[in-house]
Amino acid sequence: MIDVIIIGAGPAGLSAAITCAEHGLKVKIIDEFMRPGGRLLGQLHQEPDGTWWNGIEESKNLQQKAIELGVEIECGTPVHHLEKRENCWVVHTKNEMLDTPAVLLATGAAELATPVPGWTLPGVMSIGAAQVMTNVHRVKIGSKGIIIGVNILGTAIARELQLAGIKISSIVLPPLHPLSKEGGNPRKVFETLINVAHLAPSPFIRFGSKFIKSEILKNVSVHFYPKSGIKMWDLPIQLRKAATRIIGDDKVEGVEIVDIAPDGRQIPGSNQVIPVDFVCIAGGLYPLAELAAVSGCPFNYIKELGGHIPLHNEKMETPVGGLYVAGNITGIESAKVAIAQGIVAGFSIILNTGLKNVQNELQAAIQNVKKVRENAIIQFHPNIIEGRNKLQQLWHSTVLA
Repeated sequence: MIDVIIIGAGPAGLSAAITCAEHGLKVKIIDEFMRPGGRLLGQLHQEPDGTWWNGIEESKNLQQKAIELGVEIECGTPVHHLEKRENCWVVHTKNEMLDTPAVLLATGAAELATPVPGWTLPGVMSIGAAQVMTNVHRVKIGSKGIIIGVNILGTAIARELQLAGIKISSIVLPPLHPLSKEGGNPRKVFETLINVAHLAPSPFIRFGSKFIKSEILKNVSVHFYPKSGIKMWDLPIQLRKAATRIIGDDKVEGVEIVDIAPDGRQIPGSNQVIPVDFVCIAGGLYPLAELAAVSGCPFNYIKELGGHIPLHNEKMETPVGGLYVAGNITGIESAKVAIAQGIVAGFSIILNTGLKNVQNELQAAIQNVKKVRENAIIQFHPNIIEGRNKLQQLWHSTVLA
Protein backbone atom coordinates (compact mmCIF):
# COMPACT_ATOMS: atom_id res chain seq x y z
CA MET A 1 0.00 0.00 0.00
CA ILE A 2 1.11 3.55 -0.69
CA ASP A 3 1.89 5.33 2.60
CA VAL A 4 0.66 8.73 1.41
CA ILE A 5 -1.00 10.03 -1.74
CA ILE A 6 -0.44 13.69 -2.52
CA ILE A 7 -2.93 15.35 -4.84
CA GLY A 8 -1.19 18.25 -6.54
CA ALA A 9 2.34 18.39 -7.95
CA GLY A 10 2.95 22.06 -7.23
CA PRO A 11 5.43 23.54 -4.76
CA ALA A 12 3.57 22.32 -1.66
CA GLY A 13 2.99 18.80 -2.98
CA LEU A 14 6.55 18.31 -4.21
CA SER A 15 8.17 19.58 -1.00
CA ALA A 16 5.88 17.39 1.12
CA ALA A 17 6.70 14.36 -1.00
CA ILE A 18 10.43 14.98 -0.61
CA THR A 19 10.09 15.28 3.17
CA CYS A 20 8.06 12.07 3.45
CA ALA A 21 10.32 10.10 1.11
CA GLU A 22 13.46 11.23 2.93
CA HIS A 23 12.08 9.49 6.02
CA GLY A 24 11.18 6.22 4.36
CA LEU A 25 7.55 6.65 3.32
CA LYS A 26 6.27 5.37 0.00
CA VAL A 27 4.78 8.40 -1.76
CA LYS A 28 2.70 8.92 -4.87
CA ILE A 29 1.80 12.33 -6.34
CA ILE A 30 -1.17 12.69 -8.67
CA ASP A 31 -1.83 15.82 -10.73
CA GLU A 32 -4.28 16.55 -13.53
CA PHE A 33 -1.83 18.80 -15.41
CA MET A 34 0.56 17.32 -17.98
CA ARG A 35 3.71 18.12 -15.99
CA PRO A 36 4.71 18.79 -12.37
CA GLY A 37 5.24 22.28 -11.00
CA GLY A 38 1.81 23.83 -10.61
CA ARG A 39 1.93 27.62 -10.40
CA LEU A 40 5.72 27.49 -10.33
CA LEU A 41 5.74 26.78 -14.06
CA GLY A 42 4.68 30.29 -14.99
CA GLN A 43 6.64 32.31 -12.46
CA LEU A 44 9.53 34.54 -13.46
CA HIS A 45 10.43 37.63 -11.47
CA GLN A 46 13.38 39.53 -10.07
CA GLU A 47 14.05 39.45 -6.34
CA PRO A 48 15.03 42.61 -4.39
CA ASP A 49 18.66 41.46 -4.31
CA GLY A 50 18.76 41.35 -8.11
CA THR A 51 18.58 37.57 -8.51
CA TRP A 52 15.84 35.97 -10.60
CA TRP A 53 13.19 33.58 -9.31
CA ASN A 54 12.68 31.15 -12.18
CA GLY A 55 9.71 28.95 -11.37
CA ILE A 56 10.46 26.42 -14.09
CA GLU A 57 13.96 25.82 -12.70
CA GLU A 58 12.63 25.63 -9.13
CA SER A 59 10.10 23.07 -10.29
CA LYS A 60 12.75 21.01 -12.07
CA ASN A 61 14.92 20.94 -8.94
CA LEU A 62 12.05 19.77 -6.72
CA GLN A 63 10.90 17.18 -9.26
CA GLN A 64 14.38 15.77 -9.71
CA LYS A 65 14.92 15.45 -5.97
CA ALA A 66 11.55 13.75 -5.51
CA ILE A 67 12.23 11.23 -8.28
CA GLU A 68 15.69 10.46 -6.88
CA LEU A 69 14.01 9.60 -3.57
CA GLY A 70 11.64 7.16 -5.28
CA VAL A 71 8.51 9.34 -5.36
CA GLU A 72 6.07 8.25 -8.08
CA ILE A 73 4.64 11.23 -9.98
CA GLU A 74 1.59 10.62 -12.17
CA CYS A 75 0.49 13.59 -14.28
CA GLY A 76 -2.47 14.03 -16.59
CA THR A 77 -4.69 12.21 -14.09
CA PRO A 78 -7.66 13.99 -12.50
CA VAL A 79 -8.89 12.93 -9.06
CA HIS A 80 -12.67 13.20 -8.84
CA HIS A 81 -13.53 11.73 -5.43
CA LEU A 82 -12.13 10.92 -1.98
CA GLU A 83 -13.79 8.23 0.10
CA LYS A 84 -13.08 7.70 3.80
CA ARG A 85 -13.23 4.11 4.94
CA GLU A 86 -12.52 2.60 8.33
CA ASN A 87 -8.75 2.29 8.05
CA CYS A 88 -7.87 4.12 4.86
CA TRP A 89 -8.75 6.63 2.21
CA VAL A 90 -9.83 5.58 -1.26
CA VAL A 91 -8.67 7.99 -3.96
CA HIS A 92 -10.77 7.80 -7.13
CA THR A 93 -8.91 8.82 -10.29
CA LYS A 94 -9.99 8.57 -13.92
CA ASN A 95 -7.97 5.34 -14.16
CA GLU A 96 -8.29 3.49 -10.86
CA MET A 97 -9.04 3.52 -7.13
CA LEU A 98 -6.08 3.69 -4.75
CA ASP A 99 -5.97 2.91 -1.02
CA THR A 100 -3.79 4.88 1.38
CA PRO A 101 -3.83 5.76 5.09
CA ALA A 102 -2.94 9.42 4.44
CA VAL A 103 -3.93 11.99 1.82
CA LEU A 104 -2.41 15.43 1.37
CA LEU A 105 -4.45 17.92 -0.63
CA ALA A 106 -2.09 20.39 -2.31
CA THR A 107 -4.49 21.37 -5.06
CA GLY A 108 -3.52 25.05 -5.14
CA ALA A 109 -5.74 27.84 -6.36
CA ALA A 110 -8.00 28.73 -9.28
CA GLU A 111 -8.62 32.06 -10.95
CA LEU A 112 -11.67 34.19 -10.43
CA ALA A 113 -13.18 35.49 -13.65
CA THR A 114 -14.81 38.92 -13.68
CA PRO A 115 -17.35 39.05 -16.53
CA VAL A 116 -17.11 41.92 -18.98
CA PRO A 117 -19.35 42.27 -22.07
CA GLY A 118 -17.53 40.68 -24.99
CA TRP A 119 -15.38 38.39 -22.87
CA THR A 120 -16.22 35.31 -24.99
CA LEU A 121 -14.34 36.69 -28.00
CA PRO A 122 -11.18 34.89 -29.14
CA GLY A 123 -8.24 36.80 -27.70
CA VAL A 124 -9.75 37.19 -24.22
CA MET A 125 -8.07 35.07 -21.54
CA SER A 126 -7.36 34.95 -17.84
CA ILE A 127 -4.11 36.54 -16.70
CA GLY A 128 -2.91 33.11 -15.54
CA ALA A 129 -3.51 31.63 -19.00
CA ALA A 130 -1.43 34.44 -20.48
CA GLN A 131 1.35 33.65 -18.01
CA VAL A 132 1.39 29.94 -18.86
CA MET A 133 1.26 30.50 -22.62
CA THR A 134 4.08 33.04 -22.43
CA ASN A 135 6.45 31.53 -19.87
CA VAL A 136 5.74 27.81 -20.27
CA HIS A 137 4.68 27.27 -23.89
CA ARG A 138 6.55 30.29 -25.32
CA VAL A 139 3.50 31.42 -27.28
CA LYS A 140 3.11 35.13 -27.98
CA ILE A 141 -0.45 35.94 -26.98
CA GLY A 142 -0.63 39.14 -29.06
CA SER A 143 1.05 42.40 -29.93
CA LYS A 144 -0.79 44.89 -27.72
CA GLY A 145 -3.33 44.29 -24.99
CA ILE A 146 -5.14 45.55 -21.93
CA ILE A 147 -5.37 43.93 -18.50
CA ILE A 148 -8.73 44.27 -16.75
CA GLY A 149 -8.30 44.05 -13.00
CA VAL A 150 -5.81 45.85 -10.78
CA ASN A 151 -4.36 43.42 -8.25
CA ILE A 152 -1.06 41.84 -7.25
CA LEU A 153 -1.44 38.89 -9.60
CA GLY A 154 -2.26 41.06 -12.60
CA THR A 155 0.55 43.57 -12.11
CA ALA A 156 3.16 40.83 -11.49
CA ILE A 157 2.22 38.91 -14.64
CA ALA A 158 1.96 42.15 -16.63
CA ARG A 159 5.64 42.67 -15.89
CA GLU A 160 6.41 39.13 -17.08
CA LEU A 161 4.53 39.76 -20.34
CA GLN A 162 6.43 43.01 -20.77
CA LEU A 163 9.75 41.19 -20.33
CA ALA A 164 8.65 38.82 -23.10
CA GLY A 165 8.27 41.76 -25.49
CA ILE A 166 4.49 42.00 -25.30
CA LYS A 167 3.07 45.53 -25.08
CA ILE A 168 0.51 46.27 -22.37
CA SER A 169 -1.48 49.41 -23.14
CA SER A 170 -2.73 49.80 -19.57
CA ILE A 171 -4.19 48.05 -16.54
CA VAL A 172 -7.74 49.19 -15.79
CA LEU A 173 -10.56 48.24 -13.45
CA PRO A 174 -13.54 46.07 -14.38
CA PRO A 175 -16.97 47.73 -14.39
CA LEU A 176 -18.55 48.07 -10.95
CA HIS A 177 -21.22 45.40 -10.50
CA PRO A 178 -22.10 42.69 -7.95
CA LEU A 179 -19.62 40.20 -9.47
CA SER A 180 -16.66 42.56 -9.63
CA LYS A 181 -17.31 43.56 -6.00
CA GLU A 182 -14.41 45.50 -4.49
CA GLY A 183 -12.34 44.94 -7.64
CA GLY A 184 -14.37 47.65 -9.40
CA ASN A 185 -14.09 50.18 -6.56
CA PRO A 186 -11.06 52.51 -6.92
CA ARG A 187 -11.01 53.25 -3.19
CA LYS A 188 -10.80 49.57 -2.21
CA VAL A 189 -8.27 48.75 -4.92
CA PHE A 190 -6.11 51.68 -3.84
CA GLU A 191 -5.91 50.23 -0.32
CA THR A 192 -4.50 46.96 -1.67
CA LEU A 193 -1.91 48.84 -3.76
CA ILE A 194 -0.71 50.75 -0.70
CA ASN A 195 0.13 47.41 0.93
CA VAL A 196 2.54 46.55 -1.90
CA ALA A 197 3.87 50.01 -2.71
CA HIS A 198 7.25 48.94 -1.33
CA LEU A 199 7.66 46.92 -4.55
CA ALA A 200 7.26 49.95 -6.82
CA PRO A 201 10.32 50.77 -8.94
CA SER A 202 9.78 54.47 -8.26
CA PRO A 203 11.45 55.77 -5.04
CA PHE A 204 8.85 58.56 -4.97
CA ILE A 205 5.95 56.10 -4.81
CA ARG A 206 7.67 53.93 -2.20
CA PHE A 207 8.39 56.95 -0.01
CA GLY A 208 5.01 58.64 -0.42
CA SER A 209 3.01 55.49 0.31
CA LYS A 210 4.36 55.39 3.86
CA PHE A 211 2.37 58.51 4.73
CA ILE A 212 -0.98 57.49 3.21
CA LYS A 213 -2.33 55.70 6.25
CA SER A 214 -5.36 57.68 7.41
CA GLU A 215 -8.78 57.29 5.81
CA ILE A 216 -8.83 61.00 4.93
CA LEU A 217 -5.53 60.81 3.06
CA LYS A 218 -6.64 57.66 1.24
CA ASN A 219 -9.84 59.38 0.08
CA VAL A 220 -7.90 62.43 -1.06
CA SER A 221 -5.33 60.29 -2.86
CA VAL A 222 -8.00 58.37 -4.79
CA HIS A 223 -9.85 61.60 -5.62
CA PHE A 224 -6.73 63.15 -7.13
CA TYR A 225 -5.37 59.92 -8.65
CA PRO A 226 -4.35 60.92 -12.21
CA LYS A 227 -6.72 59.72 -14.92
CA SER A 228 -3.73 58.81 -17.05
CA GLY A 229 -2.63 56.48 -14.27
CA ILE A 230 0.64 55.97 -12.42
CA LYS A 231 3.30 54.01 -14.26
CA MET A 232 4.99 50.97 -12.79
CA TRP A 233 7.76 49.56 -15.04
CA ASP A 234 6.25 51.89 -17.68
CA LEU A 235 2.88 50.11 -17.26
CA PRO A 236 0.04 52.62 -16.67
CA ILE A 237 -2.07 51.50 -13.70
CA GLN A 238 -5.36 53.37 -14.15
CA LEU A 239 -7.60 53.30 -11.09
CA ARG A 240 -9.92 55.96 -12.51
CA LYS A 241 -10.78 54.08 -15.70
CA ALA A 242 -12.88 50.95 -16.18
CA ALA A 243 -13.45 48.62 -19.13
CA THR A 244 -17.12 48.63 -20.12
CA ARG A 245 -16.97 46.19 -23.03
CA ILE A 246 -14.61 44.25 -25.26
CA ILE A 247 -15.08 45.02 -28.94
CA GLY A 248 -14.69 42.80 -32.02
CA ASP A 249 -16.53 40.71 -34.59
CA ASP A 250 -14.74 37.36 -34.54
CA LYS A 251 -11.75 38.38 -32.38
CA VAL A 252 -10.62 41.12 -30.03
CA GLU A 253 -10.21 44.45 -31.81
CA GLY A 254 -10.46 46.92 -28.95
CA VAL A 255 -11.71 47.74 -25.48
CA GLU A 256 -14.11 50.52 -24.58
CA ILE A 257 -13.06 52.26 -21.38
CA VAL A 258 -14.72 55.00 -19.38
CA ASP A 259 -13.61 57.42 -16.66
CA ILE A 260 -14.95 56.57 -13.22
CA ALA A 261 -15.47 58.45 -9.97
CA PRO A 262 -13.65 57.43 -6.75
CA ASP A 263 -16.61 55.20 -5.83
CA GLY A 264 -16.60 53.40 -9.20
CA ARG A 265 -19.53 55.24 -10.82
CA GLN A 266 -19.08 55.80 -14.55
CA ILE A 267 -18.76 59.38 -15.79
CA PRO A 268 -21.13 59.91 -18.77
CA GLY A 269 -19.56 61.02 -22.04
CA SER A 270 -16.04 59.86 -21.16
CA ASN A 271 -16.09 56.67 -23.27
CA GLN A 272 -13.19 55.92 -25.59
CA VAL A 273 -12.03 52.85 -27.51
CA ILE A 274 -8.47 51.55 -27.16
CA PRO A 275 -7.35 49.36 -30.08
CA VAL A 276 -5.82 46.07 -28.83
CA ASP A 277 -5.63 42.48 -30.08
CA PHE A 278 -5.84 40.68 -26.72
CA VAL A 279 -7.37 41.16 -23.27
CA CYS A 280 -6.34 39.57 -19.98
CA ILE A 281 -8.84 39.43 -17.12
CA ALA A 282 -7.25 39.46 -13.68
CA GLY A 283 -9.91 38.57 -11.15
CA GLY A 284 -7.60 37.20 -8.46
CA LEU A 285 -7.27 33.70 -6.99
CA TYR A 286 -9.30 31.51 -4.65
CA PRO A 287 -8.42 28.19 -2.93
CA LEU A 288 -9.19 25.14 -5.06
CA ALA A 289 -10.82 23.02 -2.39
CA GLU A 290 -13.53 20.85 -3.95
CA LEU A 291 -11.83 17.62 -2.90
CA ALA A 292 -11.66 18.83 0.68
CA ALA A 293 -15.40 19.46 0.49
CA VAL A 294 -16.28 15.95 -0.75
CA SER A 295 -14.03 14.47 1.95
CA GLY A 296 -16.24 15.98 4.65
CA CYS A 297 -13.74 18.55 5.89
CA PRO A 298 -15.40 21.62 7.47
CA PHE A 299 -14.81 25.06 5.92
CA ASN A 300 -14.71 28.68 7.05
CA TYR A 301 -14.83 31.81 4.93
CA ILE A 302 -11.81 33.98 5.75
CA LYS A 303 -11.53 37.04 3.55
CA GLU A 304 -7.88 37.66 4.45
CA LEU A 305 -6.96 34.21 3.08
CA GLY A 306 -8.88 34.56 -0.16
CA GLY A 307 -12.08 32.59 0.35
CA HIS A 308 -13.45 29.40 1.88
CA ILE A 309 -10.64 27.59 3.67
CA PRO A 310 -10.60 23.94 4.85
CA LEU A 311 -10.28 23.97 8.63
CA HIS A 312 -6.75 22.97 9.64
CA ASN A 313 -4.12 23.65 12.27
CA GLU A 314 -0.50 24.80 12.07
CA LYS A 315 0.57 21.18 11.52
CA MET A 316 -1.50 21.13 8.29
CA GLU A 317 -3.85 18.56 9.85
CA THR A 318 -7.59 18.74 9.24
CA PRO A 319 -10.26 17.46 11.69
CA VAL A 320 -10.75 14.47 9.36
CA GLY A 321 -8.33 11.70 10.29
CA GLY A 322 -5.54 11.10 7.77
CA LEU A 323 -6.38 14.19 5.70
CA TYR A 324 -3.84 17.03 5.39
CA VAL A 325 -3.68 20.27 3.41
CA ALA A 326 -0.85 22.54 2.26
CA GLY A 327 -0.26 25.38 -0.17
CA ASN A 328 -2.85 27.73 -1.65
CA ILE A 329 -5.74 25.49 -0.66
CA THR A 330 -5.04 26.86 2.85
CA GLY A 331 -4.99 30.51 1.71
CA ILE A 332 -3.51 32.47 -1.17
CA GLU A 333 0.20 33.10 -0.59
CA SER A 334 3.52 32.82 -2.40
CA ALA A 335 5.19 29.67 -3.73
CA LYS A 336 7.86 29.98 -1.04
CA VAL A 337 5.21 29.78 1.68
CA ALA A 338 3.66 26.78 -0.10
CA ILE A 339 7.02 24.99 -0.12
CA ALA A 340 7.46 25.66 3.60
CA GLN A 341 3.92 24.42 4.32
CA GLY A 342 4.56 21.26 2.34
CA ILE A 343 7.51 20.45 4.58
CA VAL A 344 5.31 20.92 7.65
CA ALA A 345 2.67 18.60 6.20
CA GLY A 346 5.36 16.02 5.44
CA PHE A 347 6.63 15.99 9.02
CA SER A 348 3.06 15.78 10.36
CA ILE A 349 2.37 12.73 8.21
CA ILE A 350 5.62 11.07 9.32
CA LEU A 351 4.88 11.77 12.99
CA ASN A 352 1.33 10.45 12.76
CA THR A 353 2.44 7.21 11.10
CA GLY A 354 4.58 6.49 14.18
CA LEU A 355 7.52 5.74 11.90
CA LYS A 356 9.85 8.31 13.46
CA ASN A 357 9.73 10.92 16.18
CA VAL A 358 10.18 14.12 14.19
CA GLN A 359 8.48 16.43 16.70
CA ASN A 360 11.47 18.79 16.84
CA GLU A 361 11.72 18.93 13.05
CA LEU A 362 7.98 19.60 12.83
CA GLN A 363 8.12 22.52 15.26
CA ALA A 364 11.12 23.98 13.43
CA ALA A 365 9.24 23.69 10.12
CA ILE A 366 6.19 25.46 11.59
CA GLN A 367 8.39 28.33 12.74
CA ASN A 368 9.98 28.46 9.30
CA VAL A 369 6.56 28.95 7.68
CA LYS A 370 6.00 31.98 9.88
CA LYS A 371 9.43 33.35 9.03
CA VAL A 372 8.92 32.87 5.28
CA ARG A 373 5.51 34.52 5.53
CA GLU A 374 6.84 37.53 7.43
CA ASN A 375 9.60 38.00 4.84
CA ALA A 376 7.33 37.52 1.84
CA ILE A 377 7.87 40.15 -0.83
CA ILE A 378 4.32 39.88 -2.15
CA GLN A 379 1.14 39.36 -0.17
CA PHE A 380 -1.87 38.61 -2.34
CA HIS A 381 -4.25 39.68 0.40
CA PRO A 382 -3.77 42.33 3.11
CA ASN A 383 -3.73 41.16 6.73
CA ILE A 384 -2.71 37.60 5.90
CA ILE A 385 -1.33 37.04 9.41
CA GLU A 386 -4.63 38.21 10.89
CA GLY A 387 -6.40 35.66 8.69
CA ARG A 388 -4.10 32.89 9.88
CA ASN A 389 -4.80 33.85 13.50
CA LYS A 390 -8.54 33.71 12.84
CA LEU A 391 -8.16 30.23 11.42
CA GLN A 392 -6.24 28.99 14.45
CA GLN A 393 -8.83 30.48 16.80
CA LEU A 394 -11.53 28.61 14.89
CA TRP A 395 -9.52 25.39 15.21
CA HIS A 396 -9.18 25.79 18.95
CA SER A 397 -12.83 26.74 19.46
CA THR A 398 -14.33 23.99 17.28
CA VAL A 399 -11.87 21.07 17.31
CA LEU A 400 -10.07 21.37 20.64
CA ALA A 401 -13.00 22.74 22.64
